[in-house]
Amino acid sequence: MEKIKEVIVVEGKTDTAIIKKLFDAETIETHGLAIDEGTLNLIEATQRTRGVIVLTDPDVPGMKIRQLIIERVPNAKHAFVDKKDAIGEKKLGIAEAREEAIIEALKNVVTFSQNKETISWQEFISLDIIGDKERRLKIYDTFHLGYGNAKTLFKRLNMAQITKEDILKRCG
Repeated sequence: MEKIKEVIVVEGKTDTAIIKKLFDAETIETHGLAIDEGTLNLIEATQRTRGVIVLTDPDVPGMKIRQLIIERVPNAKHAFVDKKDAIGEKKLGIAEAREEAIIEALKNVVTFSQNKETISWQEFISLDIIGDKERRLKIYDTFHLGYGNAKTLFKRLNMAQITKEDILKRCG
């Protein structure tokens, strides 16, 4: 069983159970949107000592939790499972995700940076991403950035330090 050095931040107990089934890893549970100051402090402290990987559900609450963590721990790593791979019979989430999708997400971790802008809004517009959902999804998928609208993609491309040239090289 592969060991993961960083601590994986998940939403709940069922997420922890699936992670521990697939990897030798430790988790911090946010208890969904009930994430509190104590949990954020723990995530921040853990980032300094071992590093953290944020793996939240591919839904609106998961994105809100991820955003809270980004604001508090901007240099945390992020893993994304596609929505299509995380749909269960009655729920959407990491616990319902295909095991292969979770493994793939954790092998393609992204580190965001709050440094300089690597792609300008004008360059982003010139790539014909806005209004072309298929192209937007291809870029999200190619760079393992999760899912979101065009504005979220622009923000994540800059956070991941991806340039217009990187996009053209890998997505045409």
